[in-house]
Amino acid sequence: QVQLVESGGGSVQAGGSLRLSCAFSGRTFSNYAMAWFRQAPGKEREFVAVIAWDGGSTGYADSVKGRFTISRDNAKNTVALQMNSLKPEDTAVYYCAARYGFISSSSWEYDYWGQGTQVTISS
Repeated sequence: QVQLVESGGGSVQAGGSLRLSCAFSGRTFSNYAMAWFRQAPGKEREFVAVIAWDGGSTGYADSVKGRFTISRDNAKNTVALQMNSLKPEDTAVYYCAARYGFISSSSWEYDYWGQGTQVTISS
């Protein structure tokens, strides 16, 4: 059974940076595409970023493109999301997700989810 544990959330002012990390365990990490999703109060969960099993392909939501960077370390079984130039609208609970096989931006295609980490951006 895959387990995902996020860390690194917090509160920063607009324009600041945060780095989220997700630790993967239970299966062979390099078999899984990894993604970040987020959910703001009263809104549906939305795609943020995805990375292929080997890091060779990445994808981003238009709202974060150029500000966020997803990366992974297959030796450490971790995936990270570097978030720069943060905006109040980035405030949400951020979730790490794992999918066996190819990348996808659709939440229903992900098999495993972390518990989420809160990110709050003040103006």
